[in-house]
Amino acid sequence: MKKLKEIIVVEGRDDTKRLKMSVDCDTIETNGSAINDLTLVQIEHAHETRGVIVFTDPDGPGEQIRKIISQRIPGVKHAFLTRDEARKQGKSRENIGIEHASVTAIREALDKVVEERIDNAPTVTKSFLIRHNLIGTSDARLLREKLGNRLRIGYTNGKQLEKRLNMFGITEKEVADALEEIRKESSHD
Repeated sequence: MKKLKEIIVVEGRDDTKRLKMSVDCDTIETNGSAINDLTLVQIEHAHETRGVIVFTDPDGPGEQIRKIISQRIPGVKHAFLTRDEARKQGKSRENIGIEHASVTAIREALDKVVEERIDNAPTVTKSFLIRHNLIGTSDARLLREKLGNRLRIGYTNGKQLEKRLNMFGITEKEVADALEEIRKESSHD
């Protein structure tokens, strides 16, 4: 089983159990969206000593936890599952979480970790996103979802997409290449 150097930040005990079935790792649990200052201090210390991978559920509360951690501790790494990968098989849409993901999906997400850039040099512009129908069209939401899955950066709304792409240093060429692959796959469906 692969041993991770970084400490993985998860929402709760069930996430930790599922991760430990997938990789040899240490975790810090935020206790869901009730993340407090003491937990943030622990995460800061972990980031300074071993590095941190934020691995929260692909839902609103999970995104809020990511945002809180990123604001407090710039430069952390992130792993993402798609909503489908985090959905309990055969269950309703409400059952979304890391604890429901397969070992394979968790390992793949941890193999494709993205790191926040601390410098703020933009890599993608809003006009580029508009030109590529990622903002302002009726199909933009679905296209953003597919792009987020392809790039392993999670789903974002139109406002968040530019920020997240720039935060992870993803270039316009990388986005264009991913969109090309998405369109090829869609034409085969």
